[in-house]
Amino acid sequence: MKWTTPADLKAQVRRLWDRGLLLSVMVSGEEGFPRRLTLKGPNSRQLSDSFAEVRSWIGRLTAGSGTYRIEWRRINHPVLGGNDIPCAIWVDTLADAIELIDKGRCVGTFRTLVALTSQQQPELLPWLARRPLKALELEAVWPQLLNVVAWLRKNPRPGIYLRQIDLPGVHSKFIEEYRGILTELFDLVVPEDAIDARFSGSGGFCRRYGFLDKPVRVRFRLLDPDLPLLPTRSDQDLVVTQAAFADLDLPISTVFITENEINFLAFPQVAGSMVIFGGGYGFANLVAASWLQRKHIHYWGDIDTHGFAILHQLRRQFPHAESLLMDRSTLMAHQPVWGTEAQPKIANLSGLNQDENSLYQELCTNTLGSSVRLEQEKIGYQWLIERLRQGFGHLVPCNS
Repeated sequence: MKWTTPADLKAQVRRLWDRGLLLSVMVSGEEGFPRRLTLKGPNSRQLSDSFAEVRSWIGRLTAGSGTYRIEWRRINHPVLGGNDIPCAIWVDTLADAIELIDKGRCVGTFRTLVALTSQQQPELLPWLARRPLKALELEAVWPQLLNVVAWLRKNPRPGIYLRQIDLPGVHSKFIEEYRGILTELFDLVVPEDAIDARFSGSGGFCRRYGFLDKPVRVRFRLLDPDLPLLPTRSDQDLVVTQAAFADLDLPISTVFITENEINFLAFPQVAGSMVIFGGGYGFANLVAASWLQRKHIHYWGDIDTHGFAILHQLRRQFPHAESLLMDRSTLMAHQPVWGTEAQPKIANLSGLNQDENSLYQELCTNTLGSSVRLEQEKIGYQWLIERLRQGFGHLVPCNS
């Protein structure tokens, strides 16, 4: 018979615990008790046909009733006479609910967290009410988290690196590990004018709260040996900060951007040119370099839906950028090395020109095959050389 058992009642209360409802009332003060639990018992026919089982069921419910209250209903049966049957189960107090699922130790820990928070950062009590089980997980580090919150309240937008915060038990790796939680806590206590809402997520943590962030960097190679940036004839493979790159305004005419490191390293020497090692989606490291707006820009990415999506994104910052080796003839010439794109990106890419969009649509609709992809590093090196020689009149490969 599928009648409610003491184990079922315990499972119902445990679900309340798992949802955080039992602990949250300790913070919010809301009255959650008495609480009626779901009870499924025998109907009148089962009472008559399975009287022994019914008596056994009642006995089991009664035996476990130290932490819940049974409400009874009198049933007068024409054969069995009058019988009292459980009709409702109540848990009258939070203490009863906690005892039923044996969570007394956890409750004691949570009370300590609530008391500490009330004393040090009472503005965080609503967070404890919303996420009590997460607070229990953070028991060991909760004092340090409160210390970090208190420090930032006293030092809004501090303009230092995380490594420079000097608090007992707190270091930069600690803050990085718990920055998701700290974001939730900071947003509750830090003044609104000390939060830069333009930044979010783990990547925007430092800028959101006014810490110094690790500088964004740009890696590039000068392809013209007659235009060295360093006093050496060796390969000019350089990494500079975004700010330093913005100030360079190099005496070149053409910029190549490629996403593959080997292509970046092996890109042939080209007069008056440089190549930048791209970073996939996002070109924030290049935007500040206004001098790039005056250069010819050629983007070389994979021939797949994501490659064209990145090209589209680049043109939002540099509308004059052209694609390199991202055409149908290059794709068809390298059919033996086609791969498969795991998760194609289907979108309206308004930044593509007519030919690029036509090829992009073919890839989206699987006209050429299922999720066709040509990775840029699989394009023949000689194919690149010939395109540089023939396809761009203003480019002259050196040492050719």
